[in-house]
Amino acid sequence: MKFGPVATADAVGAVLAHSVPLSKGAMRKGQILSDADIAKLLAAGHHEIIVARYDPDDLNEDAAAAQLAAAIAGAGVHISKAATGRVNLFATGPGIVQIDAARIDACNAINPMITVATVPPLQRVDQGAMVATIKIISYAVPQDDVVAACAAAQDALGLLSPRIKTASLIETEIGTPPSDKGRRALASRLARLGVTLSPRVIVPHALGPLAEAISGAEGEIIFVLTASATSDTHDVGPSAVRQAGGAVAQFGMPVDPGNLLFLGSYGQKSVIGLPGCARSPALNGADWVLERVICGINLTPADFAKMGVGGLLKEIPSRPKPRADI
Repeated sequence: MKFGPVATADAVGAVLAHSVPLSKGAMRKGQILSDADIAKLLAAGHHEIIVARYDPDDLNEDAAAAQLAAAIAGAGVHISKAATGRVNLFATGPGIVQIDAARIDACNAINPMITVATVPPLQRVDQGAMVATIKIISYAVPQDDVVAACAAAQDALGLLSPRIKTASLIETEIGTPPSDKGRRALASRLARLGVTLSPRVIVPHALGPLAEAISGAEGEIIFVLTASATSDTHDVGPSAVRQAGGAVAQFGMPVDPGNLLFLGSYGQKSVIGLPGCARSPALNGADWVLERVICGINLTPADFAKMGVGGLLKEIPSRPKPRADI
Protein backbone atom coordinates (compact mmCIF):
# COMPACT_ATOMS: atom_id res chain seq x y z
CA MET A 1 0.00 0.00 0.00
CA LYS A 2 1.21 3.49 -0.85
CA PHE A 3 0.40 6.33 1.53
CA GLY A 4 0.98 10.06 1.24
CA PRO A 5 -0.06 13.40 -0.29
CA VAL A 6 -1.26 13.61 -3.91
CA ALA A 7 -2.91 16.20 -6.11
CA THR A 8 -6.65 15.97 -5.49
CA ALA A 9 -7.39 15.80 -9.20
CA ASP A 10 -5.31 12.58 -9.39
CA ALA A 11 -6.92 10.84 -6.39
CA VAL A 12 -9.87 9.04 -8.03
CA GLY A 13 -10.05 5.47 -6.68
CA ALA A 14 -7.76 6.21 -3.74
CA VAL A 15 -8.75 5.98 -0.05
CA LEU A 16 -9.09 9.28 1.77
CA ALA A 17 -6.65 9.02 4.69
CA HIS A 18 -8.07 11.81 6.88
CA SER A 19 -11.44 13.47 7.21
CA VAL A 20 -11.64 16.73 5.25
CA PRO A 21 -14.04 19.65 5.87
CA LEU A 22 -16.32 20.68 3.02
CA SER A 23 -18.46 23.76 2.58
CA LYS A 24 -21.23 21.71 4.18
CA GLY A 25 -20.17 18.94 6.53
CA ALA A 26 -17.09 16.84 5.93
CA MET A 27 -15.83 13.95 3.86
CA ARG A 28 -14.96 11.09 6.18
CA LYS A 29 -11.67 9.25 6.15
CA GLY A 30 -11.66 5.77 4.65
CA GLN A 31 -13.88 6.74 1.74
CA ILE A 32 -12.90 5.49 -1.71
CA LEU A 33 -12.91 8.65 -3.77
CA SER A 34 -15.17 8.94 -6.82
CA ASP A 35 -15.22 11.65 -9.50
CA ALA A 36 -18.05 13.35 -7.61
CA ASP A 37 -16.00 13.28 -4.39
CA ILE A 38 -13.04 14.88 -6.16
CA ALA A 39 -15.28 17.66 -7.45
CA LYS A 40 -16.52 18.39 -3.91
CA LEU A 41 -13.00 18.48 -2.54
CA LEU A 42 -11.79 20.86 -5.24
CA ALA A 43 -14.83 23.07 -4.76
CA ALA A 44 -13.94 23.31 -1.06
CA GLY A 45 -10.40 24.43 -1.94
CA HIS A 46 -8.56 21.17 -1.23
CA HIS A 47 -6.05 20.82 -4.07
CA GLU A 48 -3.85 18.32 -2.25
CA ILE A 49 -4.98 15.53 0.04
CA ILE A 50 -3.44 12.54 1.81
CA VAL A 51 -4.58 9.20 0.48
CA ALA A 52 -3.82 5.50 0.54
CA ARG A 53 -3.54 3.48 -2.66
CA TYR A 54 -3.80 -0.29 -2.75
CA ASP A 55 -1.07 -2.37 -4.29
CA PRO A 56 -2.25 -5.19 -6.58
CA ASP A 57 -1.73 -7.83 -3.87
CA ASP A 58 -3.41 -5.84 -1.08
CA LEU A 59 -6.60 -6.74 0.75
CA ASN A 60 -8.69 -3.91 2.14
CA GLU A 61 -9.05 -3.54 5.90
CA ASP A 62 -12.60 -4.85 6.26
CA ALA A 63 -12.06 -7.92 4.12
CA ALA A 64 -8.83 -8.71 5.96
CA ALA A 65 -10.47 -8.37 9.38
CA ALA A 66 -13.42 -10.53 8.35
CA GLN A 67 -11.19 -13.30 7.00
CA LEU A 68 -9.07 -13.36 10.14
CA ALA A 69 -12.14 -13.40 12.40
CA ALA A 70 -13.57 -16.38 10.55
CA ALA A 71 -10.29 -18.25 11.02
CA ILE A 72 -9.91 -17.48 14.72
CA ALA A 73 -13.47 -18.00 15.98
CA GLY A 74 -14.42 -21.42 17.23
CA ALA A 75 -17.53 -22.81 18.88
CA GLY A 76 -19.58 -20.46 20.99
CA VAL A 77 -18.28 -17.28 19.37
CA HIS A 78 -20.32 -14.77 17.33
CA ILE A 79 -18.57 -12.61 14.71
CA SER A 80 -19.68 -9.01 14.13
CA LYS A 81 -19.70 -7.30 10.77
CA ALA A 82 -16.45 -5.64 9.71
CA ALA A 83 -16.26 -1.85 9.85
CA THR A 84 -13.26 0.50 9.70
CA GLY A 85 -10.97 -2.51 9.74
CA ARG A 86 -12.42 -3.94 12.93
CA VAL A 87 -14.33 -7.11 13.78
CA ASN A 88 -15.44 -7.95 17.31
CA LEU A 89 -16.02 -11.45 18.68
CA PHE A 90 -18.72 -12.12 21.28
CA ALA A 91 -19.66 -15.04 23.52
CA THR A 92 -22.93 -16.69 22.47
CA GLY A 93 -23.63 -17.84 26.04
CA PRO A 94 -22.08 -18.00 29.50
CA GLY A 95 -18.87 -19.92 29.95
CA ILE A 96 -15.12 -19.52 29.99
CA VAL A 97 -12.97 -18.43 27.08
CA GLN A 98 -10.47 -20.97 25.82
CA ILE A 99 -7.55 -19.32 24.02
CA ASP A 100 -4.49 -20.79 22.33
CA ALA A 101 -2.10 -17.99 23.35
CA ALA A 102 0.73 -19.31 21.19
CA ARG A 103 -1.48 -19.10 18.09
CA ILE A 104 -2.56 -15.55 18.89
CA ASP A 105 1.07 -14.56 19.50
CA ALA A 106 2.12 -16.06 16.17
CA CYS A 107 -0.68 -14.21 14.38
CA ASN A 108 0.28 -10.87 15.93
CA ALA A 109 3.93 -11.38 14.93
CA ILE A 110 3.24 -11.58 11.19
CA ASN A 111 2.52 -7.93 10.42
CA PRO A 112 2.13 -5.11 12.98
CA MET A 113 -0.83 -3.83 10.96
CA ILE A 114 -2.70 -7.09 11.70
CA THR A 115 -3.73 -7.21 15.36
CA VAL A 116 -5.77 -9.44 17.63
CA ALA A 117 -6.57 -8.53 21.25
CA THR A 118 -8.38 -10.96 23.57
CA VAL A 119 -9.56 -11.27 27.14
CA PRO A 120 -7.26 -13.36 29.39
CA PRO A 121 -7.34 -17.12 28.85
CA LEU A 122 -10.03 -18.97 30.83
CA GLN A 123 -11.87 -15.78 31.77
CA ARG A 124 -15.50 -16.30 32.71
CA VAL A 125 -17.89 -14.34 30.51
CA ASP A 126 -21.61 -13.77 30.23
CA GLN A 127 -23.64 -14.12 27.05
CA GLY A 128 -22.89 -11.22 24.73
CA ALA A 129 -19.56 -10.32 26.30
CA MET A 130 -16.81 -9.25 23.91
CA VAL A 131 -14.01 -11.82 24.00
CA ALA A 132 -11.72 -10.47 21.29
CA THR A 133 -11.31 -7.67 18.78
CA ILE A 134 -9.49 -7.80 15.47
CA LYS A 135 -8.18 -4.55 14.07
CA ILE A 136 -6.41 -3.97 10.77
CA ILE A 137 -4.55 -0.75 11.49
CA SER A 138 -3.74 0.32 7.94
CA TYR A 139 -6.30 0.72 5.16
CA ALA A 140 -4.99 -2.41 3.46
CA VAL A 141 -2.50 -5.20 4.10
CA PRO A 142 -0.82 -7.74 1.80
CA GLN A 143 -3.04 -10.69 0.99
CA ASP A 144 -0.18 -13.10 1.74
CA ASP A 145 0.11 -11.73 5.28
CA VAL A 146 -3.60 -12.21 5.85
CA VAL A 147 -3.36 -15.81 4.66
CA ALA A 148 -0.42 -16.40 7.00
CA ALA A 149 -2.23 -14.78 9.92
CA CYS A 150 -5.31 -16.92 9.34
CA ALA A 151 -3.22 -20.08 9.26
CA ALA A 152 -1.36 -19.13 12.43
CA ALA A 153 -4.52 -18.33 14.41
CA GLN A 154 -6.83 -21.05 13.11
CA ASP A 155 -9.43 -21.97 15.78
CA ALA A 156 -7.42 -20.12 18.44
CA LEU A 157 -10.43 -18.95 20.43
CA GLY A 158 -13.64 -20.60 21.56
CA LEU A 159 -16.12 -20.73 24.41
CA LEU A 160 -16.35 -23.62 26.86
CA SER A 161 -19.97 -23.80 27.99
CA PRO A 162 -21.20 -25.17 31.34
CA ARG A 163 -21.55 -28.95 31.37
CA ILE A 164 -23.77 -29.28 34.45
CA LYS A 165 -26.99 -27.74 35.72
CA THR A 166 -27.22 -28.60 39.44
CA ALA A 167 -24.95 -28.38 42.47
CA SER A 168 -25.06 -29.29 46.15
CA LEU A 169 -23.47 -27.31 48.98
CA ILE A 170 -22.76 -29.12 52.24
CA GLU A 171 -21.99 -26.85 55.20
CA THR A 172 -20.66 -27.95 58.57
CA GLU A 173 -21.39 -26.41 61.95
CA ILE A 174 -19.58 -26.23 65.27
CA GLY A 175 -22.07 -25.38 67.98
CA THR A 176 -24.24 -22.91 66.05
CA PRO A 177 -25.62 -23.11 62.50
CA PRO A 178 -23.70 -21.10 59.89
CA SER A 179 -25.18 -17.94 58.42
CA ASP A 180 -26.45 -18.11 54.87
CA LYS A 181 -23.70 -15.76 53.66
CA GLY A 182 -21.62 -18.53 52.10
CA ARG A 183 -24.62 -20.15 50.42
CA ARG A 184 -25.79 -16.84 48.97
CA ALA A 185 -22.31 -16.08 47.60
CA LEU A 186 -22.02 -19.52 46.00
CA ALA A 187 -25.54 -19.36 44.55
CA SER A 188 -24.65 -16.06 42.90
CA ARG A 189 -21.47 -17.51 41.41
CA LEU A 190 -23.29 -20.54 40.06
CA ALA A 191 -26.17 -18.51 38.63
CA ARG A 192 -23.72 -16.80 36.26
CA LEU A 193 -23.15 -20.20 34.70
CA GLY A 194 -26.77 -21.33 34.78
CA VAL A 195 -26.23 -23.76 37.69
CA THR A 196 -28.76 -24.03 40.55
CA LEU A 197 -28.24 -25.21 44.13
CA SER A 198 -30.16 -28.12 45.65
CA PRO A 199 -31.80 -27.67 49.10
CA ARG A 200 -29.57 -26.61 51.99
CA VAL A 201 -27.60 -29.27 53.88
CA ILE A 202 -25.92 -28.55 57.25
CA VAL A 203 -24.14 -31.28 59.23
CA PRO A 204 -21.91 -31.37 62.32
CA HIS A 205 -18.23 -30.66 61.68
CA ALA A 206 -17.28 -34.30 61.98
CA LEU A 207 -16.00 -36.99 59.66
CA GLY A 208 -18.97 -39.39 59.66
CA PRO A 209 -21.82 -36.92 59.13
CA LEU A 210 -19.93 -35.08 56.39
CA ALA A 211 -19.03 -38.31 54.58
CA GLU A 212 -22.67 -39.40 54.70
CA ALA A 213 -23.81 -36.05 53.30
CA ILE A 214 -21.31 -36.29 50.44
CA SER A 215 -22.53 -39.76 49.49
CA GLY A 216 -26.14 -38.52 49.50
CA ALA A 217 -25.64 -35.22 47.68
CA GLU A 218 -28.13 -34.58 44.86
CA GLY A 219 -26.22 -32.15 42.67
CA GLU A 220 -23.99 -32.96 39.73
CA ILE A 221 -21.14 -31.18 41.52
CA ILE A 222 -20.57 -31.06 45.29
CA PHE A 223 -19.25 -28.13 47.31
CA VAL A 224 -18.11 -28.38 50.90
CA LEU A 225 -17.88 -25.32 53.15
CA THR A 226 -16.60 -26.24 56.60
CA ALA A 227 -17.09 -24.26 59.79
CA SER A 228 -13.36 -24.46 60.45
CA ALA A 229 -10.81 -23.83 57.71
CA THR A 230 -9.24 -26.91 56.11
CA SER A 231 -5.63 -26.98 57.30
CA ASP A 232 -4.33 -30.28 55.94
CA THR A 233 -5.15 -32.93 53.39
CA HIS A 234 -6.13 -35.16 56.32
CA ASP A 235 -8.44 -32.58 57.88
CA VAL A 236 -12.19 -33.22 58.21
CA GLY A 237 -13.21 -32.09 54.71
CA PRO A 238 -10.75 -34.08 52.57
CA SER A 239 -10.93 -37.08 54.92
CA ALA A 240 -14.72 -37.15 54.61
CA VAL A 241 -14.45 -37.32 50.83
CA ARG A 242 -12.19 -40.34 51.12
CA GLN A 243 -14.36 -42.01 53.76
CA ALA A 244 -17.37 -41.61 51.45
CA GLY A 245 -15.45 -43.56 48.81
CA GLY A 246 -14.09 -40.63 46.84
CA ALA A 247 -10.60 -39.28 46.23
CA VAL A 248 -8.75 -36.02 46.80
CA ALA A 249 -6.55 -34.82 43.94
CA GLN A 250 -5.41 -31.41 45.19
CA PHE A 251 -5.17 -29.54 48.47
CA GLY A 252 -4.00 -25.94 48.44
CA MET A 253 -3.46 -23.58 45.53
CA PRO A 254 -1.06 -20.69 44.76
CA VAL A 255 -3.86 -18.13 44.60
CA ASP A 256 -4.53 -15.53 47.27
CA PRO A 257 -7.25 -15.25 48.56
CA GLY A 258 -8.18 -18.89 48.15
CA ASN A 259 -5.18 -20.93 49.30
CA LEU A 260 -7.14 -23.40 51.44
CA LEU A 261 -9.15 -25.10 48.68
CA PHE A 262 -9.27 -28.78 47.91
CA LEU A 263 -10.47 -30.61 44.81
CA GLY A 264 -11.60 -34.20 44.79
CA SER A 265 -14.16 -36.53 43.31
CA TYR A 266 -16.98 -38.79 44.41
CA GLY A 267 -17.94 -41.20 41.66
CA GLN A 268 -18.41 -39.08 38.55
CA LYS A 269 -18.96 -35.90 40.56
CA SER A 270 -16.31 -33.32 41.34
CA VAL A 271 -16.04 -32.24 44.98
CA ILE A 272 -14.70 -28.77 45.74
CA GLY A 273 -13.78 -27.86 49.29
CA LEU A 274 -14.28 -24.11 49.46
CA PRO A 275 -11.91 -21.79 51.32
CA GLY A 276 -13.42 -19.45 53.90
CA CYS A 277 -13.02 -16.46 51.56
CA ALA A 278 -15.69 -18.00 49.30
CA ARG A 279 -18.24 -16.60 51.74
CA SER A 280 -17.47 -13.23 50.16
CA PRO A 281 -18.62 -12.33 46.64
CA ALA A 282 -15.11 -10.95 45.91
CA LEU A 283 -12.96 -12.80 43.38
CA ASN A 284 -10.88 -15.60 44.89
CA GLY A 285 -9.24 -18.84 43.85
CA ALA A 286 -12.45 -20.83 44.21
CA ASP A 287 -13.94 -18.84 41.33
CA TRP A 288 -11.23 -20.04 38.97
CA VAL A 289 -11.63 -23.65 40.04
CA LEU A 290 -15.41 -23.92 40.02
CA GLU A 291 -15.75 -22.10 36.70
CA ARG A 292 -13.29 -24.41 34.99
CA VAL A 293 -14.65 -27.60 36.52
CA ILE A 294 -18.24 -26.66 35.65
CA CYS A 295 -17.16 -25.98 32.06
CA GLY A 296 -15.56 -29.39 31.68
CA ILE A 297 -11.87 -28.81 32.38
CA ASN A 298 -10.20 -31.67 34.24
CA LEU A 299 -7.79 -29.76 36.47
CA THR A 300 -4.44 -31.39 37.25
CA PRO A 301 -1.72 -30.44 39.77
CA ALA A 302 0.15 -28.87 36.86
CA ASP A 303 -2.86 -26.64 36.13
CA PHE A 304 -2.94 -25.51 39.76
CA ALA A 305 0.80 -24.77 39.70
CA LYS A 306 0.32 -22.43 36.74
CA MET A 307 -2.26 -20.35 38.62
CA GLY A 308 0.39 -18.67 40.76
CA VAL A 309 1.44 -16.14 38.13
CA GLY A 310 -1.41 -13.64 38.30
CA GLY A 311 -2.77 -15.42 41.37
CA LEU A 312 -2.29 -12.53 43.80
CA LEU A 313 -5.84 -11.28 43.53
CA LYS A 314 -6.12 -8.97 46.52
CA GLU A 315 -4.14 -8.01 49.58
CA ILE A 316 -6.07 -8.08 52.84
CA PRO A 317 -4.58 -5.52 55.29
CA SER A 318 -6.34 -7.08 58.28
CA ARG A 319 -4.46 -10.37 57.93
CA PRO A 320 -2.10 -11.27 60.77
CA LYS A 321 1.61 -10.51 60.55
CA PRO A 322 4.19 -11.18 59.33
CA ARG A 323 3.86 -8.45 56.73
CA ALA A 324 6.73 -6.42 55.38
CA ASP A 325 6.63 -2.76 56.33
CA ILE A 326 7.78 -0.60 53.43
